Amino acid sequence: MDQSIRFCTTDDGVRIAYATSGKGPPIVRPGHWLTHLEYDLKSPVWRPLLMGLSEQHTLVRYDPRGTGMSDRDVRDVSLDLWLKDLEAVVGDLGLDRFALLGMSQGGPVAIRYAAKHPDKVTHLILYGSYARRRLPGDDVEFSPEMLDAMCTLILKGWGSDNESYRELFSSRYVGSGNREHIRWFNELEAISASPEMAARYLRALSEIDVRDILPKVKAPTLVLHCRGDRVAPFRFGRELAAGIAGAKFVPMEGDNHVFLEHAPASGTFFLEVSRFLGDKRPLVSKVAVGRHARNWRALISRVHHAVEPYYVIAAVVSLAIGAISYLVARFGWQ
Repeated sequence: MDQSIRFCTTDDGVRIAYATSGKGPPIVRPGHWLTHLEYDLKSPVWRPLLMGLSEQHTLVRYDPRGTGMSDRDVRDVSLDLWLKDLEAVVGDLGLDRFALLGMSQGGPVAIRYAAKHPDKVTHLILYGSYARRRLPGDDVEFSPEMLDAMCTLILKGWGSDNESYRELFSSRYVGSGNREHIRWFNELEAISASPEMAARYLRALSEIDVRDILPKVKAPTLVLHCRGDRVAPFRFGRELAAGIAGAKFVPMEGDNHVFLEHAPASGTFFLEVSRFLGDKRPLVSKVAVGRHARNWRALISRVHHAVEPYYVIAAVVSLAIGAISYLVARFGWQ
């Protein structure tokens, strides 16, 4: 899949990198924590999602300030400033009307934009997101003390060669993934943001609260959330859907924050989003073709490794028979 990367500047002077791929009615995905435009397209986690969204649409995505290919040396990060990033990208492309896909942290940004610019947003899709990062009665996982501990861990271990630090976060995002998924997420953490910026992002996320804006969203809204999400618990999705008038809520099976290609949640996501946007179902899906091709390659590789020892045995036996035949013919053994 090809993409075109460009740059624009926010009204407070921050340069934002954004990418477009595919062709069709635009879908804009607001930036969120841990992205890198070039690296994401090569990843086993994000690539299937990006390809699927680009099949019938022009997908627009960007690295928010302080991360990825956008300006890294920024003084502040906040929901207000992330909204400026989104507005700059939309303005640079001259988009009139489009669908918004808010994933995780991108959800509150999308909600703010949809409420502020109701004439521009045709559809609002929220996946694995939240109106506020902590709910009353939350356990220690979301306490200020745990936030301090996580930020300290980020500052001490994020940029180290010891992956065990970063794997603490990776296991929450793609906990049911294989070693390739975990390794990729470990690398993404290292290249997407500095330890200092990652800690600042985490603190800024904890301050998000857009509950008062939910009733102002007028766009048709679809909320999807995995039941076992370890980063944004299922109750966060329920609160979102309950706060937006007419929103459709779709529970999804799985415990990853970022669903993987072969997970049941992947099929649910694409089916529900396609219906919501009124897409025509293609006779042949490029994503499905690619997935089946990868499955066949994996199967062939497994078969090859399974039978390879027997090839070696057959070769040894063949050499032994040949040697015996030679000796019999050479020395006339009976």
